[in-house]
Amino acid sequence: MASDLVKRALYRSGLLGLYHRLRNRRALTVIMFHRVLAQDDPRWASCDPDYTLEAGLLDQCLAFFRRHYNVVSVDQVLAARRKGTQLPDRALLITFDDGWADNHAHALPRLRAAGLPGLLFAVADVVDRNEPFFQERLISAFRRDTLRVPALAQALAEAGHPLDPMPPDTIEGLRKVIAALEALDTAQRNRVLAPFAAAMDDGVRQMVTRDELRELAGGGMAIGVHGKTHTPMTRADDLDAELATARAIVGRHLDAEPPPTMSYPHGRYDDRVLERTHAAGYELAFTSDPVMNPVDDRPGWLLGRLGFEQDGIADRNGRFRPDWLGLYLFRAPTRRLAA
Repeated sequence: MASDLVKRALYRSGLLGLYHRLRNRRALTVIMFHRVLAQDDPRWASCDPDYTLEAGLLDQCLAFFRRHYNVVSVDQVLAARRKGTQLPDRALLITFDDGWADNHAHALPRLRAAGLPGLLFAVADVVDRNEPFFQERLISAFRRDTLRVPALAQALAEAGHPLDPMPPDTIEGLRKVIAALEALDTAQRNRVLAPFAAAMDDGVRQMVTRDELRELAGGGMAIGVHGKTHTPMTRADDLDAELATARAIVGRHLDAEPPPTMSYPHGRYDDRVLERTHAAGYELAFTSDPVMNPVDDRPGWLLGRLGFEQDGIADRNGRFRPDWLGLYLFRAPTRRLAA
């Protein structure tokens, strides 16, 4: 209780904001979101809570950003990279990963109402596809009570990949099974999941359509690339497909030049991936490294991002806690990931 009171007092007194204004003046903060859903949206009940923000909380986050930062577009970041055009003090860029249809339904209207730009990284192969990635399909099935963790773990064991100990029938147990499934190649994983196909299908469109992607682009949400299949780049069988082909596909979806920006699925990259990212023509690449980016001269081409879960910025009653968000964002380390 005392600690919580101190956090509130630091924020309300303005001391935390002053600390931020001095410490982070020449840093670019990049925010990483995924899904945004209203509680009356039918997708809310079965979404992955670790990667979903309630729409009203997004409104409050945007108000927080406007109060404490200068929100910039990716075009401004590209200009700073290309020409050394100075970014404003305490610059902040808002990004969304994957290509969820709810980004069009719920995030875009809120960004437009706040007068703020954004950047969405779309997985090339999910555009115009109903079903999401297998991880989210499993979470949805579990939350809809059409799939139990022991049955899935048993199927994994029968395929020669037993888990010890057997994970519990909880969402935490399911995440352990998902981690084991992620370690399999696509063909192996598909064989394990085949008996659960019906349970994993909720019949609701989850991913963005081509028309929605174009409306996002026309509404102030720049579009970047998040790989071709959402496979971690470090484990991709065809890295050129995940980088160069994906860039061309997203460009065709937009009927525009291939995007110059991308983010790494699952945050995975290594030196080989970085080299091929350059070769594929990307000018900015975004990681999941939780750092702010120095911009004293110009930003590097490899940029860290700060993400957070809903329970990190709202109390158990769903009330927004700007002091929690400020304590997290304002104190993040600043580090250049690449020149």
